[in-house]
Amino acid sequence: MDTMRDRFLDVTTRLLDEDPRLAVVLADISAAAFAPAAERHPDRVINVGIREQLMIGAAGGLALTGLRPIAHTFASFLVERPFEQVKLDLGHQGVGAVLVSAAGSYDWPAGGRTHMAPGDVALLDTLPGWTVHVPGHPDEAETLLRHAVADGDEKVYVRLSAHRNTHAQPVAPGRILMLRQGSRGVVLAVGPMLDAVLAATEGLDVTVLYAATVRPFDAAGLRAALSDRAEVVLVEPYLAGTSAPYVHEALADRPHRVLGLGVPREEHRHYGTIDEHLTAYGLDAASLRERITAQLW
Repeated sequence: MDTMRDRFLDVTTRLLDEDPRLAVVLADISAAAFAPAAERHPDRVINVGIREQLMIGAAGGLALTGLRPIAHTFASFLVERPFEQVKLDLGHQGVGAVLVSAAGSYDWPAGGRTHMAPGDVALLDTLPGWTVHVPGHPDEAETLLRHAVADGDEKVYVRLSAHRNTHAQPVAPGRILMLRQGSRGVVLAVGPMLDAVLAATEGLDVTVLYAATVRPFDAAGLRAALSDRAEVVLVEPYLAGTSAPYVHEALADRPHRVLGLGVPREEHRHYGTIDEHLTAYGLDAASLRERITAQLW
């Protein structure tokens, strides 16, 4: 069973052979996996070493020449460490790139706080014009990655995780899917949180929505799913409440309540496993059911 990161490596390697405009910039992470592609395309597979700021700067330079660059490393080293370069070398220069991360909020607890980035999407929200995909399955990751590469010169973040759902959904970039319909309120699951949300809401009279793209936020899709009760519970795999401002904006013309569930601001200074971190964050199915029913009933 492949992971989202496995699928990214495989699909990107094939795209390098097919698309002469595509380039990949690495900061050591996954360099070995791209070694065969680098032998075939030494001018379009570039490893700058452990210099993440340079990685983003190089991606911006490649974009200025007309290439479509992908920059890839762990989320904390892709968004947080080189944030100034993301802001200036891409956004301020008016060029795009595809940033593809791995090991987001809790994928590698043994790596410690340096390898956790629950604030990555919230940080990108401070910049204009970013598309943000959060797939929950390798098939979705491939769909969204291919769309991102073909998406002209736009700025796109594809957030990959070892945490995944059992089944892929028929995702389309920028669209929310309705998976269940009910009358007590809406629970919006983002990316790999879907399985836990489906288990948590089994038998409950709620609408379950699924988003694998969170920016731009599908305000129309959310509004169309609401009943008379404008109650929304967000369940995101990163910082709690990250998308809450977008829900408030979508529902600005009607009374509503929003509960944002996700990774808390407080640090959990333990290693453990992904599942243990999810339980500690209150994002396992049992905890989610308790928190959702407390909000909607």
